[in-house]
Amino acid sequence: MPHDGQAPTMQTPVILPDLLSASAASLAPLDDMLGRAKAAVRHLVSADGRVSAALIEANQTAAHGLAWLATYVQALHQMQTWAEKLKGDGRFSETEQLLHQIAFGEYLSQIRGGIQMNQGEVIRPQDLGLAPEDLTTLETPEILTLTKSGNTQSARSRLVELMQEHSANATTGASGLDEELEMIRDQFRRYATEKVEPHAHDWHLKDELIPMEVIEELAELGVFGLTIPEEHGGLGLSKASMVVVSEELSRGYIGVGSLGTRSEIAAELILCGGTEEQKTQWLPRIASGEILPTAVFTEPNTGSDLGALRTRAVKDGDTYRVTGNKTWITHAARTHVMTLLARTNPDTTDHRGLSMFLAEKTPGDDANPFPTPGMTGGEIEVLGYRGMKEYELGFDGFEVKAENLLGGEEGRGFKQLMETFESARIQTAARAIGVGQAALDISMQYAQDRKQFGKALINFPRVSGKLAMMAVELMIARQLTYFSAWEKDHGRRCDLEAGMAKLLGARVAWAAADNGLQIHGGNGFALEYKISRLLCDARILNIFEGAAEIQAQVIARRLLG
Repeated sequence: MPHDGQAPTMQTPVILPDLLSASAASLAPLDDMLGRAKAAVRHLVSADGRVSAALIEANQTAAHGLAWLATYVQALHQMQTWAEKLKGDGRFSETEQLLHQIAFGEYLSQIRGGIQMNQGEVIRPQDLGLAPEDLTTLETPEILTLTKSGNTQSARSRLVELMQEHSANATTGASGLDEELEMIRDQFRRYATEKVEPHAHDWHLKDELIPMEVIEELAELGVFGLTIPEEHGGLGLSKASMVVVSEELSRGYIGVGSLGTRSEIAAELILCGGTEEQKTQWLPRIASGEILPTAVFTEPNTGSDLGALRTRAVKDGDTYRVTGNKTWITHAARTHVMTLLARTNPDTTDHRGLSMFLAEKTPGDDANPFPTPGMTGGEIEVLGYRGMKEYELGFDGFEVKAENLLGGEEGRGFKQLMETFESARIQTAARAIGVGQAALDISMQYAQDRKQFGKALINFPRVSGKLAMMAVELMIARQLTYFSAWEKDHGRRCDLEAGMAKLLGARVAWAAADNGLQIHGGNGFALEYKISRLLCDARILNIFEGAAEIQAQVIARRLLG
């Protein structure tokens, strides 16, 4: 018998024979089941031969469940692409094989038995209107083998053994990205390790703004102009590079990883909807970090219903006067310009009367956070995501130059905002992966160091099992996010893929932080331990940039449309 702390000798191979062939063979049956589910849900939500928004709302469980099923199927497709690429490159090592095998074993099992939308909601095939005979498509030898033997305790334990041997690996398994992107990852991983991680928890506990010197360093590294074209002063890099940078900076601290989000949204708005003069005026200064933008969209009592916004902008000569209230505005105090969504047509009550402005303001300080005339604000105290602070804003005759109406035409604001959602959600998925990876980093180190009943926590199967599943689901979410960025970089519509990446990534980050705190036990509940911060930071990811329920609704409408 092995001594305490030693893994037992395996009598059978942990990795299934013909793994890649088996996982590849499972994809066509999955696509078939997804097609059946689409048909069943479409029948459920259609009236007079057309999909009905009212019936989608009345049957939200089925519609949202379809979104989750499609997300799982797409995620497994991307895991297969990742595995085959690594195999072709000669890099499909034991670690990657186990990540792949456990991923397929777990997600196939959930698809057959019930997908975990969150801790309290499980979507089962019958909830989608599927009959038992619709599931026979999944009764293939390959799928049955993967569900029975893919995600076993022995596989999870072996994966964690390998993770301990290669703890310096940046992503717990080869990412599958090219050499240039891995060089970018290494650069920002080093920066986060040296300049962010040592201070992040203190910033959080003291509820402090991220120091300006960090923002200046990020500007020098090109973070704010990462994807802005070179002709407008940026680096002209890919959305995939944005994902890698956001992932590693958020691994250090989500606040630092999110600093670039506001610049990404503002730049995307201007690139997609701005005039040539606006691009020339604003993009180089955003790229250099000379000016910091903030997004001012949400209002009290509207939440995700942006079409119901009431803040109004009335033209008065060569200016607009803005009156109304906004809330949940991140980094509002020290920024220089607001991408401000307001109603310019008072006769409308939906998205058609909205316009977007590049509203200039004076940065404030602790003593006077909002010195610009016509504008007031107050801080919203929050659990996490603290490094930039959240604010409520009030506008009373606040002046915006008419020349700063985005695109120079009223009524286009909502459409302009919709054009940014792909990039914003891809970036949010990347932040989620970073937070989840940080939870895995911290929890794994704690499990190795903490001794209970004469051995390290990591030697208990349920502890190592939690760590293994963190690593597996992070890789699944990572590959789905990389795919959405790849689609964006190749000029393809990817709102569906970006939404899926954000939907899954947010759940994975929360699960990682929650399980990480469980591994810490009572210590995890103490503010002094970093995992307590990560739990708070992870929780917001299921809410902002589209709450999980809204995200599932959007995905479902696209699938059924």
